[in-house]
Amino acid sequence: MNAAEIREEVLDILADIAPDEDLSKLDDNVRFREQLELDSMDFLDIVMELRKRHRIQIPEDDYINLASMSSTVAYLEPLMKDIERQNA
Repeated sequence: MNAAEIREEVLDILADIAPDEDLSKLDDNVRFREQLELDSMDFLDIVMELRKRHRIQIPEDDYINLASMSSTVAYLEPLMKDIERQNA
C-alpha cells in the first residue's frame, strides 16, 4: 500500500468509529484528538481495526506514532510494505 491508500484506509476506519465527524476538513498534521471527538477507547478501536484488517501488530509504546494522519501514514507505510512482501 502506498501513502495515499493508507490514508484512505485510515479515513475509512475513522468514518466507522466516528460517523458524525466531518473528515473532509481533517488536517493531516494535527493530532486526531485535537480535531475529532475521540476518546481512548476510540483510539484503541483504530488500532484493533488495523490489526483485524491487515494483521498489523502495533506495540503500545508505538501508539504515539498514530497521533495524526501524517504520523500514522509514515508509521504504517513500511509495515504495510513488509506485509505485502510476506504475502507475495
